[in-house]
Amino acid sequence: MPENHISNNDTVRGASVSDEPEVSQIAIETTHKEQEDVGGTRRIAKNALMLYIRMFFTMVVGLYTSRVVLHTLGVEDYGTYGVVGGVVAMMGFLNAAMGGATSRFLTFELGRGDKKRLADTFSSALIVHVGIALVVLVLAETVGLWFMTHKLVIPEGRMTAAHWVYQLSIVSAMLGITQTPYNASIIAHEKMGVYAYVEILNVTLKLLIVYLLTIGNFDKLILYAILVFAVSVIIIMVYRIYCIRHFEETHFRWIWDKSILKPLLSFSGWNLYGNMGGLFQQQGTNFVINFFFGVVMNAAVSIGLTIANTVNQFASNVMLAFRPQIIKKYSVGDKQGMSDLTILAIKIIMFIYCLVAVPVFVEVHNLLEIWLVDVPDHSAVLCRLFLISIFFETIRYLLIIDIHASGNVKLVSFIAGSVLILIPFVTYFFFYLGMSVEAAFVILIVANVILCAANIGLVRHYCRVNIFPYIGAILRVVVTSALALLVCMYIKTWIPPLYIHMITNTAIAITIVTLSYFALCFNTYQRQYAIDFIKTKLHLK
Repeated sequence: MPENHISNNDTVRGASVSDEPEVSQIAIETTHKEQEDVGGTRRIAKNALMLYIRMFFTMVVGLYTSRVVLHTLGVEDYGTYGVVGGVVAMMGFLNAAMGGATSRFLTFELGRGDKKRLADTFSSALIVHVGIALVVLVLAETVGLWFMTHKLVIPEGRMTAAHWVYQLSIVSAMLGITQTPYNASIIAHEKMGVYAYVEILNVTLKLLIVYLLTIGNFDKLILYAILVFAVSVIIIMVYRIYCIRHFEETHFRWIWDKSILKPLLSFSGWNLYGNMGGLFQQQGTNFVINFFFGVVMNAAVSIGLTIANTVNQFASNVMLAFRPQIIKKYSVGDKQGMSDLTILAIKIIMFIYCLVAVPVFVEVHNLLEIWLVDVPDHSAVLCRLFLISIFFETIRYLLIIDIHASGNVKLVSFIAGSVLILIPFVTYFFFYLGMSVEAAFVILIVANVILCAANIGLVRHYCRVNIFPYIGAILRVVVTSALALLVCMYIKTWIPPLYIHMITNTAIAITIVTLSYFALCFNTYQRQYAIDFIKTKLHLK
């Protein structure tokens, strides 16, 4: 009995002693996790702030330079530049596919902390990108050149200028392709401040382009193409020099490691199909519009897309800040953390998007009249359709981040690529039946809605997470955004058309969107997160 008694006491005592470290360890781990979450939030907010600074310069100067360039070149030359440059952009689907793969694998290895494999991955990716640049050169100088010369509708007497635009676009595209791994390294390291600083240089050079274009005594379209090419080369070199000086893995060395190349090429091979579909949809639709309506309508599409893409930067900048954190959580096995962060990103990013998109949607006619000297027909309606399409496209891309984090892209690329490739053919059919140009972008909206639904299922299939919170978040975002837009459009009819009505409508729209999201979309935790997110960006206590 005494022995058993002592033994039992020891057991109890031992359990008691061993429990304390376990509780303490749990507390420490919880504290560390909270600190990591706070640190992640601060990094996301800081990076978003730097990207917003970059976007601000880009937006202000971009809108101004587009206005001056359109006025200086004229509608026909402006449309020619867009459609001819689009031929080379279409060749860039190879780079787009590899860029997504490079970004994912660099971020994944950085999250794991394997410096050697990180360096090997970068060098392998750069070798592949050089190969892609050579492939693009061959395609552009054969198939692309034939297509531009024999199939595009180029105004009479402007073929020589079109060739200048085309050849400079090819060289610029090749340099951009080899630059992709360097930009992916900046994103993986979350050094978004670099983008803000370089953008100041970029917009300064773009203002110089506008000045030289207005005083230059030379063919305006050719001069514009030369100046844009020169600026792109300067910006590429600045980024490259920064990476080489600050990131050890960007010091290139020849390596041919199949264990790195095989998953990289497999990922990019499937991603290639999806990106090819996206670029085929964009440029194919542009070419179909050119066939039926000419370069003047291409100019209207370009104007509408410029405004919509400018608005989209408000959301895409925050998405770029969230992306590394989401992938890194998956890389360490924290699927629940990845899921929670993605759902939070959907709500915050779409809230930010609507803060800008809804006022622009309501006042697009007045914005175009203020911005442009001559507003091409259909520009306002096309801009509104682009804004709706980008809304669903943004949600789709947020879901793709989770799928890319898992490294499995077969189904998502196949489905997206197949749907997007069909769009120009469907568009051609509707144009043949006599439909207006707006039909092309209604088709695009429907396609993005379908792809959103497909991606929800793919997140469950690849990431093995509960998809109902995703569905709930997306439905809340869609309903909240639609209600806010309808209320704003209704209120606009009651505002008298005074000089300050644009400011009034904008203020009302921002207020309605904010109240709608905080009341209908965010829960208590997310409201506080959103407030802290904004405070962190503004450096408020």
